[in-house]
Amino acid sequence: MLESNPTPNSANKQLIDMLLRSRLFRDYESVFSKATGLPLALRPLEYWQLEHHLKTNENRFCALLAERPATLAVCLQSHAEIVEHTGTQPCTETCPFGLTETSVPVRLGEKTIGFLRIGQVLRRSAIESDKKRAAAQLAKCGEKFDGPLGKAWAMTPIIPKDKYSATVRLLAFFAEQLSALVNQIVLERQNAEPPLVRKAREYITQHKSEPLTLSAVAQASGASVFHFCKVFKKTTGLKFTDYVARVRLEDAKAQLLNPGRRISEVAYDVGFQSLTQFNRMFKRVFGQSPTEFREHLGGNHPSRVRSTSATKGTIASRKRRRA
Repeated sequence: MLESNPTPNSANKQLIDMLLRSRLFRDYESVFSKATGLPLALRPLEYWQLEHHLKTNENRFCALLAERPATLAVCLQSHAEIVEHTGTQPCTETCPFGLTETSVPVRLGEKTIGFLRIGQVLRRSAIESDKKRAAAQLAKCGEKFDGPLGKAWAMTPIIPKDKYSATVRLLAFFAEQLSALVNQIVLERQNAEPPLVRKAREYITQHKSEPLTLSAVAQASGASVFHFCKVFKKTTGLKFTDYVARVRLEDAKAQLLNPGRRISEVAYDVGFQSLTQFNRMFKRVFGQSPTEFREHLGGNHPSRVRSTSATKGTIASRKRRRA
């Protein structure tokens, strides 16, 4: 069941979580994995981990990369790149180590809320240049192709290009089913939500970085302040000020992923008038301070990886292919 007080990003995650628990997805994932031998993942937009890690049928080579900080950073960057370049159609790319990955969007109306992900395969038998490419990328990360990594890479499943394209097409049909299901869920939820709350949410989202007053939002929703407060709290489970703070904090969390932004800049940019208030609210909602949040990310977040010259060279030289 959806929470009564979702912010924009958390609402998307709730919907993806609901799809993951649905009979439709669980049955399809089971049959898909048995039929293809591929790992299948469904992830929300804000997902900063390797999508197939620890899943059934995970490529052993990719699992070993996830255990090494330098190679993990490259994999996370590749993950961020394919998500960035996935539009309304499936996107297939080759990762820096030569493996094929595909992202298929799941949409709510005109908005993408998550992705189906498959991959960790080769689409033809490996040739010497493929091995050299993988070995060169490993060398940049301070790792050797000889040994466990090379052996694991050589065991990568091979799915011919035409068969892989057909698999992606089937996955696109499934994504349409998931999109239809999530649109139905949201429509039912909206019908159960008072119009004034829906109008208030929309107004807050559009003006979240500006000063927001209770009276202005109540007026935008078409209700008196007293009636608005009563209905809004009952529907969302949050006071008006707490809801606005959560919306702004979700934006702040995304901005903090950029190591080039100072915490104070982020705080004021998303609409907080006080750094102290921002720090206090962030810790209350997320259980850690903004500084702790950044420290937890460490050096493995994609935004940090973008700053390395080696990764930039990889991005510049990568050839993207659409399925």
